[in-house]
Amino acid sequence: MSGTPLVLADPPGPRGRQRILLGSIVAAAVFAGLVALALTRLADKGQLDGELWRVFLDQPALRTLLWKGLLATLRAAATGMVLAVALGLLLALGQMSKRRAVRLPATAVVELLRSLPVLMLILFAYLGLPALGWQVSTFWALVLGLTAYNGAVLSEIFRAGVGAIDRGQTEAAAALGLRPLQIFRLVQLPQAVRRMSPTLVSQLVTLLKDTSLGFVIAYSELLRSGRGAVEFLGSDYALPIYTVMALMYIVTNGLLSLLARWLDRRQSRRLGTGHAALVLDTAAGPDGRPPAQP
Repeated sequence: MSGTPLVLADPPGPRGRQRILLGSIVAAAVFAGLVALALTRLADKGQLDGELWRVFLDQPALRTLLWKGLLATLRAAATGMVLAVALGLLLALGQMSKRRAVRLPATAVVELLRSLPVLMLILFAYLGLPALGWQVSTFWALVLGLTAYNGAVLSEIFRAGVGAIDRGQTEAAAALGLRPLQIFRLVQLPQAVRRMSPTLVSQLVTLLKDTSLGFVIAYSELLRSGRGAVEFLGSDYALPIYTVMALMYIVTNGLLSLLARWLDRRQSRRLGTGHAALVLDTAAGPDGRPPAQP
């Protein structure tokens, strides 16, 4: 029964495939028409003039400004990702603990952080922590806000991934003498990451885009740098600058997705094909065989 694939719907027949093809053609035609209409309107207003788009060639300072903004964005996003993953793992372990004194506070922290907007957490770190006597820079205020929210979300992702693993593997690992932390680190977590990798990547991409909220606390990330360039050069250059900024976000998030797929393939090759073999390998002795049971 476990080897039978789950079928949610029958594959479309000849007529169904024809309808799907026709719908795709109509949707593509409508989209192409909207794009052509938008380009025509922009051309009529002079927004596609070459003079406006040559600003990136004529103004080296503009390229430098956007590049520095991108680096600031990546720096905040990378730091926030590492800290959010660490916080998510700790909170997930706390929520799965058998001790109520650990499980209940961890659950309360997760629910509290998930209920608050990211911007409020950033503002609290920037304005609230100094009021409590802890001075933080704009960089760390942004990173702490992103870490708090995304750490809580990632903890739920990790917990759901671990919960989807067959309990028999956990019981088998415990029977082989592994401690709970070893079971989590060697058996549950690798499989949970593999199963939840699309969701993890989506959340990390969201974290990267949320770095634009640093605009409100004067952190010089990509969006604030572009906005400053528009104010300096004039509103006529808004479309070229914001378009290039959008492309920079798209390329960065696309590279992050490609990296995640590469890591998933690499981990799949390293962990092997069978989950049961993974459980046995983690407790294998020096000769490669599981230890004898007493």
